[in-house]
Amino acid sequence: MNIPTLLALSPLDGRYQQKVTALRPFFSEYALIRKRVYVEIEWFKAVTGIPDLTGKAVLSDEAIACLDALYKNFSVNDAAAVKAIEARTNHDVKAVEYWLKEQLAEHQEIAALSEFFHFACTSEDINNLSHGRMLKLSREQAMLPVLDDIIRKLALMAEELADIPMLARTHGQPATPTTMGKEIANFVYRLRQGRERLASTVVSGKINGAVGNYNAHMVALPGFDWEAFARSFVEKLGLTFNPYTIQIETHDGMAELFDAYARINTILLDLNRDIWGYVSLGYFRQKTKADEVGSSTMPHKVNPIDFENSEGNLGIANALLKHLSEKLPISRWQRDLTDSTVLRNMGVALGHTLLAYDSCLKGLGKLQIDAARLAEDLDHAWEVLAEPIQTVMRRYGVLNPYEQLKALTRGKTGIDHATLQQFIAQLAIPSAEKERLLQLSPSSYTGLAAYLAKNINN
Repeated sequence: MNIPTLLALSPLDGRYQQKVTALRPFFSEYALIRKRVYVEIEWFKAVTGIPDLTGKAVLSDEAIACLDALYKNFSVNDAAAVKAIEARTNHDVKAVEYWLKEQLAEHQEIAALSEFFHFACTSEDINNLSHGRMLKLSREQAMLPVLDDIIRKLALMAEELADIPMLARTHGQPATPTTMGKEIANFVYRLRQGRERLASTVVSGKINGAVGNYNAHMVALPGFDWEAFARSFVEKLGLTFNPYTIQIETHDGMAELFDAYARINTILLDLNRDIWGYVSLGYFRQKTKADEVGSSTMPHKVNPIDFENSEGNLGIANALLKHLSEKLPISRWQRDLTDSTVLRNMGVALGHTLLAYDSCLKGLGKLQIDAARLAEDLDHAWEVLAEPIQTVMRRYGVLNPYEQLKALTRGKTGIDHATLQQFIAQLAIPSAEKERLLQLSPSSYTGLAAYLAKNINN
């Protein structure tokens, strides 16, 4: 860790900077400026391809290659030059336009058309498309791959632990047994649904001028189908066209995207807390490293810190994601600036999300099942068989079966195999059913849990 890292205000740029590196190409200040350069260049190429607008032939292949190279080779120093212009103009998007004109002033063909940079655009035309691409590409290239790693790891665990019986706990008390694999499979199913929602959420864009009506466009070139042109342009950028906006893109799609992330985060929060609990019970042991320390004073400690770290970061992430989804769709009249500063925190929200994913995955990789510990708990919970016994009694018309088992087991200690066998022996039910109940144990009373766990990957 170097000195600038130690001086970072945000832990994402300090302590955890290496773990969120995958997001820097999408949400750093440099990344935003570079995306703006890309959108400005693509729009310039598009509008200069309308001969009726420019009065000239379309751009030459050499000119297009020059423009493309300007974006592809855009460096941190280039971004600093844009920021220097912004310091004079006090306008971030206009600074990009001026920088492009400066860079291309010596290119005769492009310079002659330089006023078609930012043609008929409001800043939000450039910003919303830049933000849209940042969100879409980061989802595909940074966020979903790590989420998929978690789901794959859990799916493997579900299958491996499908047959490991476990005492369930409802309200924290002993309850009908399950298997560890089935409990993991529950999260696999939920996360797959959440992933599908996240991956399919539409990211929208617009490029329709100052208040969304193509006013300047129509004055510049009346009769041209600007809406169809805008739709084609937005879709070419990989976004979904939004035809009805004010000055800003309405951000409804963004809100749905952030809600989708928050929903996944909530599921992972539930997973973290459950696994933490199983570690506490001794159902899972954690792999250790020779030089690691669990406590500064208690040498024996092996703490579930990865799940705790994940839980903490999920909380921060969801606080930000919920604010983003609640605030961004709201703008006074045709435009206010409250969304601008909020949008700069998209990377912070997703940074804490990615950090939480990483910690959860790391924690899952340390887990080792302790089947003997699970069996021990089951062997001390014979009272959970009160449910199947009273259910079979109901089937054969025995009076007050629930009440009989309640009197035998509720709040009682010392309920063991012998106690239940004695009770079963005197039941007026078919001998075959009586024998089946006598053979039942907490570890075998797991229903379809193993089947369901194994079937999660089919």
